[in-house]
Amino acid sequence: MANTPSAKKAARKIARRTAINQARRSRMRTFIRRVEEAITAGDKTTAADALRAAESLIMSNVSKGVLHANTASRKVSRLNKRVKAIA
Repeated sequence: MANTPSAKKAARKIARRTAINQARRSRMRTFIRRVEEAITAGDKTTAADALRAAESLIMSNVSKGVLHANTASRKVSRLNKRVKAIA
């Protein structure tokens, strides 16, 4: 447990930041799930639209420090590959 005032403040800031990052990560996963559901359904246009929205959100999460840039690129790349594979 934090003892000094500065450590207590740091703990409060970390808790606040963690909650924000969890919300952002959850929203990102929802967008990714929408793409995957469209892929499973075989609907290429819906999948492409969902991918565009998901890619935008994923990359904005990179700039906010929620996700590492390489991780985001990998996720987008794999989703894109699966969307293109829809016949």
